[in-house]
Amino acid sequence: MSSFQLEDFAAGWIGGAASVIVGHPLDTVKTRLQAGIGYGSTLNCIRMVYRKESVFGFFKGMSFPMASIAVYNSVVFGVFSNTQRFLSQHRCREPEAGPSRSLSDLLLASMVAGVVSVGLGGPVDLIKIRLQMQTQPFREASHGLKSRAVAPGEQAAYQGPVHCIATIVRTEGLAGLYRGANAMLLRDIPGYCLYFIPYVFLCEWITPETCASPSPYAVWLAGGMAGAISWGTATPMDVVKSRLQADGVYLNKYKGVLDCISQSYQQEGLKVFFRGITVNAVRGFPMSAAMFLGYELSLKALRGDHTVTSP
Repeated sequence: MSSFQLEDFAAGWIGGAASVIVGHPLDTVKTRLQAGIGYGSTLNCIRMVYRKESVFGFFKGMSFPMASIAVYNSVVFGVFSNTQRFLSQHRCREPEAGPSRSLSDLLLASMVAGVVSVGLGGPVDLIKIRLQMQTQPFREASHGLKSRAVAPGEQAAYQGPVHCIATIVRTEGLAGLYRGANAMLLRDIPGYCLYFIPYVFLCEWITPETCASPSPYAVWLAGGMAGAISWGTATPMDVVKSRLQADGVYLNKYKGVLDCISQSYQQEGLKVFFRGITVNAVRGFPMSAAMFLGYELSLKALRGDHTVTSP
């Protein structure tokens, strides 16, 4: 059996599309909590978004992720699955016997997926966050408490994803599309380790020994739990990444990761790095459950078998 399989990429695309549909409303709430001001709690943020922008406010910036995150997840899942399969087969040196799993293989494959995710996902996250945040209040100065909101009649900074990309490239160059990439690396490399590894072992633990493959329910539950674990533990660096990427809509406050951490801590204390942890963990469950279930079921359909194969 060849270690490289294109079906993993196609299945990742389908799973990615499912996760965007399920998770984007809570992703908007998470971003507003982390990078915006004036929200007291998750429920208060939800009420404010709904009252000021109606239900459509929760779907701001969704068109770009919908078109791109499916491709992004396709590559991440494809890279992880094929890397893990290659490492396992290389270690066993018996491709026909079927590769066995080891923690080291899963760890290295997760780290590779994390690095690849930043290369593809950095611009996607940046555009999404800029579109989500451009209607929000912002601070006038990095050390002042004064802030103002965009007036109702005032034109927003970006008219859409394409205009947002063009504006960033024109004002900041191509490097501007990777604002916050260092913070994203620090989030995604450990984040994907705590995403794929718990999923694989939880799936095996939930599945009875008498069953040859995990059931859709086991995939859904293991995927959801893995997502909650990964997103919950990634919250501190996710806060830093969101702030760096939201920075620059109207002002430039941060010089880099360390400066963002320093300013955030000085102004709001340690608790700021756990802002949005509840919504992160809560949205992580349905998003990842949809992602893994879509991936596994579509992979089974593409391969024309009845065996659900974990990535």
